[in-house]
Amino acid sequence: MAKSPLLTPFQLGDITLPNRVIMAPLTRSRASQPGDIPNQLMVEYYRQRATSGLIITEASQISPQGKGYACTPGIYSDEQVEGWKAVTKAVHQEGGKIALQLWHVGRISNRILQPENQLPVAPSAIKAEGARSYNLINGKLTRISTDLPKALTVEEIKGIQADYVNAAINAMKAGFDMVELHAANGYLPDQFLAKNSNQRTDEYGGSIENRARFLLETADKMIEQFEPGKLGVRLSPMGTFNDIDDDEADEVALYVASELNKRKIAYLHLNEPTWANGQPYSNIFRDKLRQSFKGAIIVCGAYDRDRAEEVVTSGWADLVAFGRPYIANPDLVNRFKYNSELNEPDPDTFYGGDAKGYIDYPMFETTAV
Repeated sequence: MAKSPLLTPFQLGDITLPNRVIMAPLTRSRASQPGDIPNQLMVEYYRQRATSGLIITEASQISPQGKGYACTPGIYSDEQVEGWKAVTKAVHQEGGKIALQLWHVGRISNRILQPENQLPVAPSAIKAEGARSYNLINGKLTRISTDLPKALTVEEIKGIQADYVNAAINAMKAGFDMVELHAANGYLPDQFLAKNSNQRTDEYGGSIENRARFLLETADKMIEQFEPGKLGVRLSPMGTFNDIDDDEADEVALYVASELNKRKIAYLHLNEPTWANGQPYSNIFRDKLRQSFKGAIIVCGAYDRDRAEEVVTSGWADLVAFGRPYIANPDLVNRFKYNSELNEPDPDTFYGGDAKGYIDYPMFETTAV
């Protein structure tokens, strides 16, 4: 039987991956409090999944202001760096590779979660309708509304870009192989990209080039600190999560992809609308994207093994990231290799809690007959 294309090695930026099965970033809200610090439970969680070609961690806020959900880890304090060091050490001891996803939620927050109860920030003072944050209330993660954000000044934009750079430097100190700039799913960089959330009239708003300026400048500042082969960027073209709407979404994506291609970053990570029951990308869009970005492309969005093999074989993508399958199947690569049945994830334990539904899913070896 021919070997699955998902199980073949791949050179991604500066590192060689043993396979093309990527662990997608998954918010699990189990960081220690106070301080949003990675802990031993998280060490075991990521260690179990080290056979992935590359682990992309849960989104981690670059500053206290970047937080929109309770109990998510950060990468701005010394304690957080030390916590992540234990994670990267465990993954590397198992022979794995790991990237940290850098996060600023922008307007997807509530002042309860912000420093000194200040308003969250965004490109423009426009509320994300229907979006939610999560706060820890009586020991349980509880949905709360987002607040009307404050529009950023240019000086404040520069400060946030500096926070991204500092977070990337901290990630390298913590031993990560790469970092991923989270510019998808309606969070701050995506808010700059989209017309409905960015109605600025200065150099950061208006034209596609201006709306992309925040993301591209931030990438440039990060690349100044280390080789572009250590940087990936996640986008969600045509996604509508967190009240994002843009009739130029495909043009924005192709422009950003072309500009990132010039910078020779390690990869482009596309979170497709199919993860939220949206329409799949057309073949025409996929072809245009491939023409715009010549580097490695990771796709993510409710893929199973068969669809993943098809998209890699077609040449539209080089690697495939899996989200929910990795929650319940820490040994997903082995299960693909032996065509084993997959465990089903328990949605009640996705966010917050303890070891249950986090590090207690059975491995392939214990279920095989």
